Amino acid sequence: MSNERRVLKTGKLPGKLLQSLIEGLPRSDADGRLIIGPGLGEDAAHILYGENTILAKTDPITFTTDRIGWYAVNVNANDIAVAGGTPKWFFATLMMPPGSTETEVCDIFAQLGEAAFELDVQLAGGHTEVTPAVTQPVICGFMLGEAPTSRTVSASGARPGDAVILTKGIAIEGTAILAKECRDALVSAGVQSSDIDDATNLFFHPGISVFKDAQIVVECGGVTAMHDPTEGGLATALQELAFASKVDITIDATTVNILPPSQTICDALNIDPWGLISSGALLATVSPERQDATVEALHESNIDAQVIGTVDPPSDEGGSGAVTIKWDPDSPSQPMPTFERDELARYFDQHLD
Repeated sequence: MSNERRVLKTGKLPGKLLQSLIEGLPRSDADGRLIIGPGLGEDAAHILYGENTILAKTDPITFTTDRIGWYAVNVNANDIAVAGGTPKWFFATLMMPPGSTETEVCDIFAQLGEAAFELDVQLAGGHTEVTPAVTQPVICGFMLGEAPTSRTVSASGARPGDAVILTKGIAIEGTAILAKECRDALVSAGVQSSDIDDATNLFFHPGISVFKDAQIVVECGGVTAMHDPTEGGLATALQELAFASKVDITIDATTVNILPPSQTICDALNIDPWGLISSGALLATVSPERQDATVEALHESNIDAQVIGTVDPPSDEGGSGAVTIKWDPDSPSQPMPTFERDELARYFDQHLD
Protein backbone atom coordinates (compact mmCIF):
# COMPACT_ATOMS: atom_id res chain seq x y z
CA MET A 1 0.00 0.00 0.00
CA SER A 2 1.38 3.41 -0.93
CA ASN A 3 2.03 6.07 1.68
CA GLU A 4 -0.74 8.17 0.14
CA ARG A 5 -3.35 5.50 0.87
CA ARG A 6 -2.21 4.35 4.29
CA VAL A 7 -4.85 5.32 6.85
CA LEU A 8 -3.44 7.00 9.94
CA LYS A 9 -4.84 6.26 13.39
CA THR A 10 -5.81 8.90 15.92
CA GLY A 11 -3.00 10.36 17.98
CA LYS A 12 0.30 11.91 17.01
CA LEU A 13 2.06 10.72 13.87
CA PRO A 14 4.20 7.57 14.08
CA GLY A 15 7.77 8.48 14.92
CA LYS A 16 9.34 7.12 11.72
CA LEU A 17 6.86 8.99 9.55
CA LEU A 18 7.34 12.22 11.49
CA GLN A 19 11.12 11.96 11.29
CA SER A 20 11.01 11.38 7.53
CA LEU A 21 8.78 14.43 7.12
CA ILE A 22 11.11 16.57 9.23
CA GLU A 23 14.14 15.43 7.25
CA GLY A 24 12.37 16.49 4.06
CA LEU A 25 11.82 20.06 5.20
CA PRO A 26 13.84 22.82 3.49
CA ARG A 27 16.59 24.46 5.51
CA SER A 28 16.44 28.22 5.14
CA ASP A 29 17.73 29.73 8.39
CA ALA A 30 20.18 32.00 6.62
CA ASP A 31 21.22 33.94 9.71
CA GLY A 32 22.00 30.82 11.76
CA ARG A 33 19.91 31.81 14.77
CA LEU A 34 17.73 28.69 14.77
CA ILE A 35 19.85 26.50 17.05
CA ILE A 36 17.33 23.70 17.58
CA GLY A 37 14.47 23.28 15.13
CA PRO A 38 12.03 20.44 14.53
CA GLY A 39 13.26 17.02 15.59
CA LEU A 40 11.91 13.79 17.02
CA GLY A 41 12.02 14.14 20.81
CA GLU A 42 12.77 17.86 20.85
CA ASP A 43 10.25 19.75 22.98
CA ALA A 44 10.83 23.34 21.80
CA ALA A 45 12.58 25.41 19.17
CA HIS A 46 15.67 27.36 20.32
CA ILE A 47 16.24 30.72 18.62
CA LEU A 48 19.15 32.99 19.51
CA TYR A 49 18.11 36.52 20.46
CA GLY A 50 20.93 38.68 21.74
CA GLU A 51 22.47 37.10 24.84
CA ASN A 52 19.40 34.95 25.44
CA THR A 53 17.57 32.17 23.66
CA ILE A 54 13.92 32.43 22.73
CA LEU A 55 12.11 29.12 23.23
CA ALA A 56 8.95 28.39 21.23
CA LYS A 57 6.42 25.57 21.41
CA THR A 58 2.96 24.82 20.06
CA ASP A 59 0.68 22.04 21.29
CA PRO A 60 -3.05 21.36 20.88
CA ILE A 61 -5.46 19.99 23.48
CA THR A 62 -7.77 17.41 21.92
CA PHE A 63 -8.18 14.51 24.36
CA THR A 64 -10.25 16.32 26.98
CA THR A 65 -12.67 19.23 27.18
CA ASP A 66 -12.83 19.69 30.95
CA ARG A 67 -10.68 22.68 32.07
CA ILE A 68 -9.23 22.76 28.57
CA GLY A 69 -7.98 26.36 28.95
CA TRP A 70 -6.04 25.66 32.15
CA TYR A 71 -4.72 22.49 30.60
CA ALA A 72 -3.48 24.19 27.42
CA VAL A 73 -1.35 26.73 29.28
CA ASN A 74 0.26 24.13 31.54
CA VAL A 75 1.03 21.61 28.80
CA ASN A 76 2.73 24.21 26.62
CA ALA A 77 4.59 25.69 29.59
CA ASN A 78 6.03 22.24 30.34
CA ASP A 79 7.83 22.15 27.00
CA ILE A 80 9.46 25.51 27.68
CA ALA A 81 10.45 24.37 31.17
CA VAL A 82 12.18 21.19 29.96
CA ALA A 83 14.19 23.34 27.55
CA GLY A 84 15.62 25.08 30.60
CA GLY A 85 13.55 28.22 30.14
CA THR A 86 10.84 30.31 31.74
CA PRO A 87 7.46 30.45 29.94
CA LYS A 88 6.52 34.07 29.26
CA TRP A 89 3.88 34.66 26.56
CA PHE A 90 0.97 32.44 25.53
CA PHE A 91 -1.18 32.54 22.40
CA ALA A 92 -4.34 30.46 22.06
CA THR A 93 -6.36 29.52 19.00
CA LEU A 94 -9.75 28.43 20.34
CA MET A 95 -12.19 26.62 18.06
CA MET A 96 -15.69 25.93 19.35
CA PRO A 97 -18.33 23.69 17.73
CA PRO A 98 -21.69 25.05 16.56
CA GLY A 99 -24.12 25.32 19.44
CA SER A 100 -21.50 26.53 21.90
CA THR A 101 -22.67 29.12 24.40
CA GLU A 102 -21.16 32.35 25.61
CA THR A 103 -20.93 30.80 29.07
CA GLU A 104 -18.75 27.97 27.75
CA VAL A 105 -16.40 30.40 26.03
CA CYS A 106 -16.23 32.60 29.14
CA ASP A 107 -15.36 29.57 31.26
CA ILE A 108 -12.47 28.64 28.97
CA PHE A 109 -11.13 32.20 29.00
CA ALA A 110 -11.31 32.18 32.79
CA GLN A 111 -9.27 28.97 32.83
CA LEU A 112 -6.67 30.50 30.52
CA GLY A 113 -6.39 33.47 32.85
CA GLU A 114 -6.17 31.29 35.96
CA ALA A 115 -3.37 29.14 34.58
CA ALA A 116 -1.46 32.12 33.20
CA PHE A 117 -1.64 33.83 36.60
CA GLU A 118 -0.37 30.71 38.38
CA LEU A 119 2.68 30.51 36.08
CA ASP A 120 3.23 34.28 35.74
CA VAL A 121 2.60 34.01 31.99
CA GLN A 122 1.07 36.78 29.87
CA LEU A 123 -1.77 36.01 27.49
CA ALA A 124 -0.39 37.74 24.42
CA GLY A 125 -2.89 36.99 21.66
CA GLY A 126 -4.63 34.33 19.62
CA HIS A 127 -7.83 33.66 17.71
CA THR A 128 -11.33 32.43 18.53
CA GLU A 129 -14.12 31.13 16.32
CA VAL A 130 -17.14 28.84 16.15
CA THR A 131 -16.70 26.34 13.34
CA PRO A 132 -18.27 23.10 12.10
CA ALA A 133 -14.72 21.82 11.59
CA VAL A 134 -14.72 20.65 15.25
CA THR A 135 -17.22 18.65 17.30
CA GLN A 136 -15.81 19.66 20.69
CA PRO A 137 -13.74 22.59 21.96
CA VAL A 138 -10.16 22.51 20.69
CA ILE A 139 -7.30 24.79 21.75
CA CYS A 140 -4.04 25.02 19.87
CA GLY A 141 -1.63 26.75 22.21
CA PHE A 142 1.62 28.53 21.37
CA MET A 143 4.05 29.41 24.16
CA LEU A 144 7.10 31.63 24.00
CA GLY A 145 9.73 31.59 26.72
CA GLU A 146 13.31 32.59 27.24
CA ALA A 147 16.50 31.47 28.93
CA PRO A 148 20.14 32.48 29.12
CA THR A 149 21.73 30.61 26.25
CA SER A 150 24.21 28.93 28.58
CA ARG A 151 21.34 27.36 30.57
CA THR A 152 19.25 25.91 27.76
CA VAL A 153 18.66 22.16 27.64
CA SER A 154 17.43 19.87 24.88
CA ALA A 155 16.63 16.20 24.45
CA SER A 156 19.81 15.63 22.46
CA GLY A 157 22.45 16.12 25.16
CA ALA A 158 22.40 12.82 27.09
CA ARG A 159 25.84 11.23 27.45
CA PRO A 160 26.99 7.70 28.30
CA GLY A 161 27.33 7.35 32.06
CA ASP A 162 24.52 9.79 32.87
CA ALA A 163 21.79 8.83 35.32
CA VAL A 164 18.19 8.83 34.12
CA ILE A 165 15.90 10.59 36.62
CA LEU A 166 12.10 10.55 36.68
CA THR A 167 9.93 12.82 38.82
CA LYS A 168 6.49 12.10 40.31
CA GLY A 169 5.47 9.02 38.33
CA ILE A 170 4.09 7.84 35.01
CA ALA A 171 0.61 8.06 33.48
CA ILE A 172 -0.52 10.95 35.71
CA GLU A 173 -2.15 12.91 32.90
CA GLY A 174 -3.73 9.92 31.19
CA THR A 175 -5.10 8.58 34.47
CA ALA A 176 -6.77 11.89 35.28
CA ILE A 177 -8.32 12.15 31.80
CA LEU A 178 -9.66 8.60 31.93
CA ALA A 179 -11.10 9.15 35.40
CA LYS A 180 -12.83 12.32 34.22
CA GLU A 181 -14.10 11.07 30.86
CA CYS A 182 -14.82 7.38 31.60
CA ARG A 183 -16.44 7.32 35.04
CA ASP A 184 -19.33 5.06 33.96
CA ALA A 185 -16.98 2.49 32.45
CA LEU A 186 -14.82 2.52 35.57
CA VAL A 187 -17.81 2.05 37.87
CA SER A 188 -18.97 -0.83 35.68
CA ALA A 189 -15.50 -2.35 36.02
CA GLY A 190 -15.83 -2.26 39.81
CA VAL A 191 -13.76 0.81 40.64
CA GLN A 192 -14.98 2.69 43.70
CA SER A 193 -16.18 6.27 43.23
CA SER A 194 -13.64 7.47 45.79
CA ASP A 195 -10.83 5.90 43.76
CA ILE A 196 -12.10 7.60 40.60
CA ASP A 197 -12.16 10.93 42.44
CA ASP A 198 -8.57 10.34 43.64
CA ALA A 199 -7.52 9.63 40.06
CA THR A 200 -9.22 12.78 38.75
CA ASN A 201 -7.40 14.81 41.39
CA LEU A 202 -4.05 13.80 39.89
CA PHE A 203 -4.52 16.78 37.53
CA PHE A 204 -3.65 18.95 40.53
CA HIS A 205 -1.88 16.65 43.03
CA PRO A 206 0.85 15.88 42.14
CA GLY A 207 -0.25 17.87 39.07
CA ILE A 208 0.64 17.95 35.38
CA SER A 209 3.09 20.87 35.57
CA VAL A 210 6.83 20.14 35.58
CA PHE A 211 7.90 23.78 35.71
CA LYS A 212 9.18 23.57 39.28
CA ASP A 213 10.77 20.16 38.69
CA ALA A 214 12.73 21.45 35.69
CA GLN A 215 13.86 24.60 37.50
CA ILE A 216 15.30 22.54 40.35
CA VAL A 217 17.10 20.13 38.02
CA VAL A 218 18.70 23.00 36.09
CA GLU A 219 19.70 24.80 39.31
CA CYS A 220 21.47 21.68 40.57
CA GLY A 221 23.81 21.63 37.60
CA GLY A 222 24.83 18.50 35.75
CA VAL A 223 21.66 18.17 33.65
CA THR A 224 22.46 17.07 30.10
CA ALA A 225 18.99 16.47 28.65
CA MET A 226 15.33 16.81 29.62
CA HIS A 227 12.14 15.58 27.98
CA ASP A 228 8.42 15.88 28.65
CA PRO A 229 6.70 12.46 28.42
CA THR A 230 3.40 13.21 26.71
CA GLU A 231 1.65 11.08 24.07
CA GLY A 232 3.00 7.54 24.04
CA GLY A 233 3.93 7.72 27.72
CA LEU A 234 7.29 7.07 29.34
CA ALA A 235 8.17 4.25 26.91
CA THR A 236 7.91 6.55 23.89
CA ALA A 237 9.62 9.45 25.67
CA LEU A 238 12.64 7.28 26.49
CA GLN A 239 12.86 6.08 22.90
CA GLU A 240 12.65 9.67 21.63
CA LEU A 241 15.35 10.82 24.04
CA ALA A 242 17.65 7.94 23.05
CA PHE A 243 17.09 8.74 19.37
CA ALA A 244 17.70 12.47 19.82
CA SER A 245 20.90 11.91 21.83
CA LYS A 246 22.15 8.95 19.75
CA VAL A 247 22.66 6.82 22.86
CA ASP A 248 21.24 3.67 24.40
CA ILE A 249 19.32 3.67 27.68
CA THR A 250 18.81 0.91 30.23
CA ILE A 251 15.84 1.15 32.63
CA ASP A 252 15.14 -0.65 35.91
CA ALA A 253 11.36 -1.08 35.93
CA THR A 254 11.27 -1.67 39.69
CA THR A 255 12.30 1.97 40.28
CA VAL A 256 9.60 3.52 38.07
CA ASN A 257 6.78 4.96 40.16
CA ILE A 258 3.21 4.12 39.15
CA LEU A 259 0.87 5.89 41.56
CA PRO A 260 -1.87 3.67 43.06
CA PRO A 261 -4.73 5.58 41.33
CA SER A 262 -2.97 5.12 37.99
CA GLN A 263 -2.54 1.40 38.54
CA THR A 264 -6.18 1.04 39.57
CA ILE A 265 -7.54 2.90 36.53
CA CYS A 266 -5.21 1.18 34.07
CA ASP A 267 -5.98 -2.29 35.43
CA ALA A 268 -9.73 -1.64 35.25
CA LEU A 269 -9.61 -0.49 31.61
CA ASN A 270 -6.89 -2.89 30.40
CA ILE A 271 -4.46 -0.08 29.66
CA ASP A 272 -0.66 -0.25 29.84
CA PRO A 273 0.55 2.72 31.94
CA TRP A 274 3.94 2.68 30.18
CA GLY A 275 2.24 3.88 26.98
CA LEU A 276 -0.20 6.33 28.55
CA ILE A 277 0.16 10.10 28.14
CA SER A 278 2.25 11.30 31.08
CA SER A 279 2.44 15.07 31.54
CA GLY A 280 3.39 15.66 35.15
CA ALA A 281 6.52 13.52 34.95
CA LEU A 282 9.88 15.04 34.12
CA LEU A 283 12.48 12.87 32.41
CA ALA A 284 16.04 14.10 32.83
CA THR A 285 19.55 12.81 32.34
CA VAL A 286 22.13 14.06 34.82
CA SER A 287 25.87 13.58 35.16
CA PRO A 288 26.65 10.83 37.68
CA GLU A 289 28.43 13.18 40.08
CA ARG A 290 25.28 15.33 40.39
CA GLN A 291 22.58 12.66 40.42
CA ASP A 292 22.33 12.29 44.22
CA ALA A 293 22.26 16.05 44.81
CA THR A 294 19.56 16.46 42.14
CA VAL A 295 17.31 13.78 43.61
CA GLU A 296 17.83 15.20 47.11
CA ALA A 297 16.95 18.73 45.98
CA LEU A 298 13.74 17.48 44.39
CA HIS A 299 12.82 15.60 47.56
CA GLU A 300 13.47 18.72 49.66
CA SER A 301 10.85 20.50 47.52
CA ASN A 302 8.39 17.63 48.11
CA ILE A 303 8.74 16.35 44.55
CA ASP A 304 9.09 12.58 44.34
CA ALA A 305 12.05 11.56 42.18
CA GLN A 306 14.23 8.56 41.60
CA VAL A 307 17.03 7.33 39.37
CA ILE A 308 15.40 4.83 37.03
CA GLY A 309 18.27 3.91 34.74
CA THR A 310 21.49 4.77 32.98
CA VAL A 311 22.62 6.16 29.66
CA ASP A 312 24.85 3.77 27.72
CA PRO A 313 27.07 4.07 24.63
CA PRO A 314 25.19 3.45 21.38
CA SER A 315 25.06 -0.19 20.37
CA ASP A 316 25.12 0.57 16.64
CA GLU A 317 27.34 2.80 14.55
CA GLY A 318 24.47 5.01 13.47
CA GLY A 319 23.55 5.83 17.06
CA SER A 320 19.86 5.32 16.38
CA GLY A 321 19.18 4.82 20.09
CA ALA A 322 17.93 1.66 21.79
CA VAL A 323 16.06 1.38 25.09
CA THR A 324 16.11 -1.80 27.14
CA ILE A 325 14.36 -2.59 30.39
CA LYS A 326 14.80 -5.03 33.28
CA TRP A 327 11.38 -5.90 34.67
CA ASP A 328 12.91 -7.42 37.81
CA PRO A 329 16.46 -7.80 39.14
CA ASP A 330 16.72 -11.47 38.14
CA SER A 331 15.48 -11.13 34.55
CA PRO A 332 17.60 -10.26 31.51
CA SER A 333 17.16 -6.92 29.82
CA GLN A 334 14.48 -6.78 27.13
CA PRO A 335 13.65 -4.19 24.47
CA MET A 336 11.38 -1.47 25.78
CA PRO A 337 7.78 -2.03 24.60
CA THR A 338 6.77 0.23 21.74
CA PHE A 339 3.37 1.84 21.30
CA GLU A 340 2.07 2.63 17.84
CA ARG A 341 -0.02 5.35 19.47
CA ASP A 342 -0.94 6.50 22.94
CA GLU A 343 -2.99 4.09 25.04
CA LEU A 344 -5.54 6.84 25.61
CA ALA A 345 -6.18 7.25 21.88
CA ARG A 346 -6.43 3.48 21.48
CA TYR A 347 -8.94 3.19 24.29
CA PHE A 348 -11.09 6.09 23.08
CA ASP A 349 -11.19 4.67 19.55
CA GLN A 350 -12.30 1.28 20.82
CA HIS A 351 -14.80 2.32 23.50
CA LEU A 352 -16.11 5.84 22.90
CA ASP A 353 -18.41 6.97 20.11
